Amino acid sequence: MKIVVLGGCGDMGSFVVRDIAAHSDAEIVIADYRLDAAKKLAEELGPRASARFVDATKEDSLVEVMRGADAAVGCIGPFYKFAAPMTRAAVKARVNYVDICDDYGPIPDVLALDAPAREAGITAITGLGWTPGITNLMARDGAFRLDEVDAIHVAWAGGAADSQGLAVIKHVFYAVTGEVPTYMDGEWKNIPASSGAEVVEFPPPLGRIRVFHCGHPEPLTIPRYIRAKTVTLKGALTPDWNNKLVDVFNALRLINTPRKIDRVAKVIHAIEGIFRAGGVPFSGARVDVIGRKDGQERRLVYATVDKMGRLTGIPAAIGALMLARGGLPAGVFAPEGCLEPEPFFAELAKRNVKVERVA
Repeated sequence: MKIVVLGGCGDMGSFVVRDIAAHSDAEIVIADYRLDAAKKLAEELGPRASARFVDATKEDSLVEVMRGADAAVGCIGPFYKFAAPMTRAAVKARVNYVDICDDYGPIPDVLALDAPAREAGITAITGLGWTPGITNLMARDGAFRLDEVDAIHVAWAGGAADSQGLAVIKHVFYAVTGEVPTYMDGEWKNIPASSGAEVVEFPPPLGRIRVFHCGHPEPLTIPRYIRAKTVTLKGALTPDWNNKLVDVFNALRLINTPRKIDRVAKVIHAIEGIFRAGGVPFSGARVDVIGRKDGQERRLVYATVDKMGRLTGIPAAIGALMLARGGLPAGVFAPEGCLEPEPFFAELAKRNVKVERVA
């Protein structure tokens, strides 16, 4: 079994690589632009791991490094730039593929590759990380337990003290800029980012966090598979002063274009240690599924808290191993479209990632 991890020595990709190494006998190819760092990680993991250079801006490079693998994992961000090209390359290479895409922008282009993926006989799963990923399967599990679903509310809290890396910063800026998609009253709508603030209770050590509308894929994918009138996504960084600083950047129009995001993100990345001050080094997600069972109104609440790298990388690693072993339908899917929640949660539990149904 051979699995290629694109961006495999990165802040999230390295968690994918380590989990595959720990829970399988797969040959792992760490494909990265930073070849020296990839070689160092491969040497640490032993003879089953190897390093390859890849340039995600060149389709031929992506195709070449994936060709012949049983599965590939896309961890090269920002995903608003690289999600669709990596998926197209996987289709061209005829390799089963999963990514951790958490940007909403490329989702229509990725899902539009469904027919080519079916023709190529491969399965591609987009957004199998923390949010999206675990959150989508929480939503699906809740929907299974109800007769009717009215609303699904997804919330996340990301610790500034729990994350690092340039791509993460770019994602945050992208998610809270301009208008972002949501699903209300049976329709997709665009609403102002950072609107609709409310306080959501997460498990310890996070507690009560002020969250707001931001751009993530869940409102774009969940309604395709689960009949619900409303699907919302709200999130925030902790501590809250990080969010207020981003609001200032928005007000000054410093991050309203991809080029500006690149410029400001590089500055923040150089001093990102400052932004961890006062924060809790954990991240979490909560999903509320509201509807009816046997004529009675019900609210099912799911939650998880762990380190961001584990929450993001471990689901993708589990998905890659499933894809490498085969048996999933051909096409392009979000996680809730092709994965069963309970067996997946059981795999997470084996790695001490707990998904709790708290109500």
